[in-house]
Amino acid sequence: MEVGNNFSRPRLIFLASIASIVCLFVLWNFATAMLIPKDAAEVKMGQTERGSILDRNGKILAVQTTLYNIAINRSSIPDKIQFAEILSPATGISIDELKSKLLEDGSDFFYLKKKISEGEKTAIEAAIRDGNLKGIRLEAVLSRTYPENQLASHIVGFFGDDGWGLTGVEYSFQDVLSPPGLIHSDTSSGYNVMLTIDGNIQYELEKIGRQTMKDTSAEALIMIAVESKTGEILAYVSEPSANLNTYTQASDSQRKDRPALYAYEPGSVFKIFSISALMDLGLVNENDIFLCDGEYTQTTARGEKITIGCLDKHGWLVPRDIIKYSCNDGTAQIAERALGSDFEMKLRDFGFGGRTGIELPGETPGLFASSKNWSLRTKPTIAIGQEISVSALQMVQAATTLANEGISLKLSLLSRLYTRDGEPVYIHERTPIKQVISAKNARLMLDYMQTTAESGTGTRAAVGDVPMAVKTGTAQMLNDTKDGYSKTNFISSCMGIFPSDNPEIILYLAIIKPVGETYGGRIAAPVISKAANAIIDYRGMGRTSATSVRHTGIVQVQKNQPVILGSHMPDLTGISKRMLTPLLQRTDITVQIVGDGYVTNQFPEPGTAIEQGMQIELNLE
Repeated sequence: MEVGNNFSRPRLIFLASIASIVCLFVLWNFATAMLIPKDAAEVKMGQTERGSILDRNGKILAVQTTLYNIAINRSSIPDKIQFAEILSPATGISIDELKSKLLEDGSDFFYLKKKISEGEKTAIEAAIRDGNLKGIRLEAVLSRTYPENQLASHIVGFFGDDGWGLTGVEYSFQDVLSPPGLIHSDTSSGYNVMLTIDGNIQYELEKIGRQTMKDTSAEALIMIAVESKTGEILAYVSEPSANLNTYTQASDSQRKDRPALYAYEPGSVFKIFSISALMDLGLVNENDIFLCDGEYTQTTARGEKITIGCLDKHGWLVPRDIIKYSCNDGTAQIAERALGSDFEMKLRDFGFGGRTGIELPGETPGLFASSKNWSLRTKPTIAIGQEISVSALQMVQAATTLANEGISLKLSLLSRLYTRDGEPVYIHERTPIKQVISAKNARLMLDYMQTTAESGTGTRAAVGDVPMAVKTGTAQMLNDTKDGYSKTNFISSCMGIFPSDNPEIILYLAIIKPVGETYGGRIAAPVISKAANAIIDYRGMGRTSATSVRHTGIVQVQKNQPVILGSHMPDLTGISKRMLTPLLQRTDITVQIVGDGYVTNQFPEPGTAIEQGMQIELNLE
C-alpha cells in the first residue's frame, strides 16, 4: 500500500526504528554522564572574573580566589564505611561524623564541606585517587579573599556565597565588580575599584581607635579623615570591626557601619555650623557681646519656663569666646534672633537632614524636623547640637564648607575604576555642592576654632607646630525609653581641621558611651591630636621649628582682676568699672570712662600699640 508518492509503510517503519535507536543512545549517554561520579575538580565556566578592591596606593583589600565545595552522591558509594575511613584524614572530619552523614536519611546529594582551600583540595584529590573513591567530586566556586583582614572592613564589605556582595563596596559596586552583561565567556572580567582610602592612614587610625576604646571602655567609636580640598575620604574607622575572612562569625556590633548608619545628637561640635549659619544670615557679627550668667532662660506665652544650662558663668562674651568656651547660653541667645525657617534653611544647606550620597548602602539622613513643627525651645536647642540627629558623614561634609571658603564638597570613597589591563574608565574629580556661607565667615569660623585650640576647650587637640582649628563636644544621649536624657551615657566628640590657615585635612571623632570621664575636651581632643600627628608625619606636611601659636596682638584680661596695661591695648570687653580703676591713675595716657557696669565698647581697638599721650575711651553699660 502506498503512502503519498514517495514513502511506503515498510520504509516508514524502518526509519522510525532507526530514530528510536538514536534516541535511546542519546538518553543512555546522558544518563551515564549524570550517574557516573566525577573524580576531578569541576570548574564552572562562563563566570565573570570579579574585579579587585584596592586602596589609593594599590594595596589589595579584596581579590577573587577559587575555592572548592565537596559534593557527595550517597548512592554511588559502594562501601560507605571504607569511604569514611579513607576521606577522614584529608577533610579533617572525624570518621564517626562522616559515617553519620553518609548513612543518614535524606537527599542522595549533599555538600560535605564548602569553600575549602587549594591545599585541602589537593589532599582530597590524593585521597580520591589513592582510594579509588566513587560518589565524590570537587566543585570549583569563585570566592573572595581579604588580604588585610579587618582593615577598612566596613567600606570593603563582604561577598556572599551566592555570588553577590552583601555589605560595603562589595554590595554597592556589585554591577561594576561583576557586570551582568559580561557573563558570556571564561575570560570576561569586572572593573577593579580603587578606593580613596589610604591603607597606611587607615591602619594607624584604626590602631588609635582601638586603643581609645580600651582606654575609655567605650561601646563604640567613629573616626573619619578627609582630604579637605577634594572630599576624598582617607580613613573611615568604625570600631568594633569585623575580620572579613571570618565575617559570618562577627557580632552585629562588629558589622555595623556607624559612620553611615548611626544617627545621633552631635552636641557642641555643632555650634561651629549653627553660629556660622547665624553669622551668614547677618544676625550676629564678631563684635557683638552677650552676657552668660550660667544658663539660658526663656518663658513661653503660657508661662512655661525654658532653661538651658551652661558649663560656667562666662560673663560677657563675643562670638569668638562663645566658640572658645563652648558657651550654651551665648549660642542660644544668638539663635534667638533668627527666624526658624531661615535657620532651618541654612542648616539644610550644610547638608543636615539629607544623605551625603556616599558610595555605601543604607546611609541615614538623620533626623531634622521642619521648622513648622518646632517648639519654642527648638531653635536654641538645635543651635547647641540637640534635638537634631546627624551622621558622622554629615558632620564631615559640613566641615568641608569651612575648609573651602564656604563651599561644601561631595564626599567620596571612589578614587578610580579601571579594567583588568589597567585602562582607567573613571577618575574621581572634586565635586563642589554649593556656596553655603561666605568665604569671609568660613575663614572667621576657622579663626575662632584656632583660638579654641590655643586657649579654649580644644587645647588638648593641638599638635603645637601645625595650626589647628578645633571644636569639642559632649552630648547627652537619650534614654532607651526616649523620655529624657541619660545621666550616664554620652557621646564625646572633636572636630579638627588643619592647617587652619590653609586646610588640608578634616578629622572627626566620636566616642560612643565612654565610661568615667566623658568631656570631649578631655578624652576626644587628645585622640585628635594623636591622629593628626600620625597623618602629618605620614604625608610629610610642613612643621615649624617652634610651637605655632597665632597672636593678633589682642591681650585677654581676666575679668575679676584689676586691669594693667602693657605694650598693647587689651580686649576690655566685659570688664567691670571697678577693675578699671588702676587705669585712671596713669599719667602717661588719658582714660575716659562713660557709663556704669561693664565695658561694651572701646577705643582704640584691641591689639593697638600703647603710645605716650594716647587717649582711651571706654563705654560701659
